[in-house]
Amino acid sequence: MGVSGFILRKNFILRIGSPDNVKLFTVNSIGGMNEIFTSPYKMVSSFSVPDRIEAFELAGDNLIVATSNSIFIYDRVGGVLNNFAARSNLRDIAADHEHIYLLFPARIEVYNHDGEWLREWEANSNSSDFCAMAVSRNALFVTDAANRHICKFTTGGDFVKFIESPNGFVIPSYSFGITCADDVVYCSNSGRHQVEKFTPDGEYLGSFGRAGGAAGMFCGCCNPVHLSNTSSGDIITSEKGIPRISCYSRNGEFRSILLDSKMLGGGIAAYDVKIHGDRLFVAGNNQLSTFQYDRMSAAKTACSGCSVNCPLRAS
Repeated sequence: MGVSGFILRKNFILRIGSPDNVKLFTVNSIGGMNEIFTSPYKMVSSFSVPDRIEAFELAGDNLIVATSNSIFIYDRVGGVLNNFAARSNLRDIAADHEHIYLLFPARIEVYNHDGEWLREWEANSNSSDFCAMAVSRNALFVTDAANRHICKFTTGGDFVKFIESPNGFVIPSYSFGITCADDVVYCSNSGRHQVEKFTPDGEYLGSFGRAGGAAGMFCGCCNPVHLSNTSSGDIITSEKGIPRISCYSRNGEFRSILLDSKMLGGGIAAYDVKIHGDRLFVAGNNQLSTFQYDRMSAAKTACSGCSVNCPLRAS
């Protein structure tokens, strides 16, 4: 191909809109247009940890990070406050004001915030393969990828019940995220490209989501992977394949994409995300980054016109 052919294949940037609301599009050689993503957030800090991050959690002003065989407790800017050894093959972390819960494929261990072991208990099924967990009101909700249900325990380790999906959980891989918001348990039914919601007693309340690559849809074989929530009850999802982090109302109404693959750091793995106040904390590989709402960038996005009193929009 000659030089002229190369030029024809290049993308051009087209600006459309008023000066106060300009949208950027790439225009290819056959006239196709794709809107350039603008995030309403900017990275305000980032730090690396000694090894790949297996899971992390927020606990007050601290970040609890699990690597292959260690738990590190950091302040918000990466200063190490404490660390202690942990067994390998850790799947997830949850925390409350007094305890740190470590999830393994068939066991849960409990520590205090000084790293002292308190207790542990085994799964109540020999075939269990725990994936993710969330703590709420003296209860632990644990997803089991092998048995395709949610296990409810007390925080003391007593088994309470299994929670089943009336649609049937379809979990092709370890994409079985869970979070608790306003006394509602949200869980990903990733093979169905949906998020389902339940009462803490296990009553099914409904679902949202459908398969697709467009904004507001879940792509690939099994998404979303991780779930989190804001203090106002909005649900934050994180996807793999083409990583992105999106916001939905508690009823499943799509609000906007918050961070795309480029801002997250690329790759195909999902980035774990936690929310505190007006900040998003995002973990991927061995990096933990903090993002905060930016008014100038957000003016070009749907976030600026949202009528919801969103804690993530404060600055």
